[in-house]
Amino acid sequence: MIARILKWLMLLQVLAVLGVAYLAMQAWGVASPAMAVLLAGAMLLAVRALIVARNFWESRRLGSPVPAPYQLGALGAARLFFGELRATLWTSSWGMLRPRLHVADMIPSGQGLPVLLVHGYVCNRGYWTQLSRQLARAGIVHKAIDLEPIDANIEDFVPQVEQAVTELCARTGSDRVILVAHSMGGLVARAWLRHYGAARVARIITIGTPHHGTALANLAAGANARQMSRIGGAPSGWLAQLAASETPETRALITSMYSHHDNIVAPQTSAHLPGARNIAFGGIGHVALASDARVLRQLLAEITIKYEVAQPPSSPHFS
Repeated sequence: MIARILKWLMLLQVLAVLGVAYLAMQAWGVASPAMAVLLAGAMLLAVRALIVARNFWESRRLGSPVPAPYQLGALGAARLFFGELRATLWTSSWGMLRPRLHVADMIPSGQGLPVLLVHGYVCNRGYWTQLSRQLARAGIVHKAIDLEPIDANIEDFVPQVEQAVTELCARTGSDRVILVAHSMGGLVARAWLRHYGAARVARIITIGTPHHGTALANLAAGANARQMSRIGGAPSGWLAQLAASETPETRALITSMYSHHDNIVAPQTSAHLPGARNIAFGGIGHVALASDARVLRQLLAEITIKYEVAQPPSSPHFS
């Protein structure tokens, strides 16, 4: 569904660029058609950049203080902004338009368990293109799902996860899987764990998940957005109930990776989950999390290295 919506949006953007280019030639005196198209394209890019800038402004206004080790200078802030803009443009204008995964036919000995990828709000499996490439190169069998309908209650996504876990176990002969989930997908994974238990999951790795809600969800549409919202500075009732249902053993299965500069999760510390293994980064935006080289390296390490579940302190990752 989201791919179809994005294709229509892309068509509208192309038509808008052509319309502005025509206006530039007719009303603004731009003689060259190529220059008119470039000018119109630059205006569209500026609009997209303003949207990203607004999200950064809102997330900082409503966000948590950035710890001293993660503070950014002017150059770091510029890298943060343009990295998120690039990731947003690529994901919405290419990756999610043609959602495909790279294939690994077998799991070499010692390379880890099969992986299920669960995307976030208003996304599809195309979000995972770069991680999928890394997993395929490592020989790790993986599968991704498309959570639909896009505005559904998070609980409605749980059967989709269950079906995918069942299929992945049957396909690989493994009795357990690893769930890797971005943003809202981390809440879907936790909801699945509440319904179906931990027997078939080795660990759940969430990336940029608003475990305690995000103030920006208050401005979004859909039942799932309301569940991710913060009311009076506190998590929604659904989030509170989810947290209350989890035991220390459940939390110990979860690794939460997040950025202190997330431009969608606000406050950013909402992604820090007590009792879980928490790994903090800096200088990375929300969409860019699953394509950033530092995050990808850490993800591969978490997926492929066998370790006893523990709770070491958060590890700083600098930009």
